[in-house]
Amino acid sequence: MKILVTGTAGRVGRAIYINLMKKYQVVGIDKTPCSTADYVGDIRDTELLDKALEDVEVVVHTAALHAPHVGLFSDDEFEQINVTATEHLALQGLKKGVKHFVLTSTTALYGYASTPEGVAGWVNETVTPQPKTIYHRSKIQAEKTLERISHLFNLPVTVLQMSRCFPEPADMMAVYRLTRGVDARDVASAHACAIEKRPSGFKRYIISGRTPFNKSCCEQLYQNAEEAIQQFAPELAEEFANRGWRLPRSLDRVYDSALAQNELGWQPKYGYEGVLNYLDNDIAEVLPVMSHNK
Repeated sequence: MKILVTGTAGRVGRAIYINLMKKYQVVGIDKTPCSTADYVGDIRDTELLDKALEDVEVVVHTAALHAPHVGLFSDDEFEQINVTATEHLALQGLKKGVKHFVLTSTTALYGYASTPEGVAGWVNETVTPQPKTIYHRSKIQAEKTLERISHLFNLPVTVLQMSRCFPEPADMMAVYRLTRGVDARDVASAHACAIEKRPSGFKRYIISGRTPFNKSCCEQLYQNAEEAIQQFAPELAEEFANRGWRLPRSLDRVYDSALAQNELGWQPKYGYEGVLNYLDNDIAEVLPVMSHNK
């Protein structure tokens, strides 16, 4: 089976490409030349896409403008790249015989709905987004556009809303693996599971690290996160104590990936232990801890 991955110069697109190429024929496209970009150019280039889509059965679409681009690109550019280009890619893929479309989306689009007042938010696929920025709005619109295409053309579309996944200070990153973060390798394996399962119709899944918490913990997480971590993740609390780090006082949300685990058979492997391993082995996927938290 041949798979096209867009945005393969990015951290996540590259991780997906490398994971999938172990089992499938994979081609990548990105504006930035790199070892995982078999086609170099803009995803809005119809002629280039026509070549890239030749004999492709599955499209994995990661290319997009992201949160750091807000304010640097106009709202129109967000619409053109995140929404219109996504629609054109799906329709062009249909013409070329694509049988499954996988969109890499974001949990950020839940916006204000993630953080209710006075309590940590528990976010799953039933939560209605309350977007804050054009980035959030454009990703929501892209999902809705693909939902419409899925229903119109009976195209299986799987949306994977990934949580926080970029290098940041190790203490913060480790805690977030319990609540609102995920390893790029787990994001890649989630895409592989989605491709293998190929759910029918339009399906949306949150992709985030495994959490030891449950919905009844939300008040405790917001009011006394240190106590909650000591109770539900004592090994992490011990690691913090041994390293002279301070546990956070408050945590504002949990992204619940149970649906993806149950329906896709996906299991996140890289929790906080993976973050500490990166730090201890000087791997540039994590940043050093700020001095004020020691």
